[in-house]
Amino acid sequence: MNTSPIFEHIKKHGQVRDAEIAVALGLGLAKVRSSLSDLSARGHISCCNVTRYQDGKPIEEILCRVSGYIPPAAPGRKPT
Repeated sequence: MNTSPIFEHIKKHGQVRDAEIAVALGLGLAKVRSSLSDLSARGHISCCNVTRYQDGKPIEEILCRVSGYIPPAAPGRKPT
């Protein structure tokens, strides 16, 4: 398995945007996107392109999460 800081950040924080990873790890956005495409090609993460609007301007981003991860069920009553 990969132990890159980007992969570890995604694993720790769940679904995150590429810009959030870049800020949190102090890396350039181009380097983060390159690493994300490499991790995705190897099947470690799942990515999708999203468009977010800030002040009416579209911002293209990559949203990613660890592949095959299913979060545990929430505690409490279950439907019958």
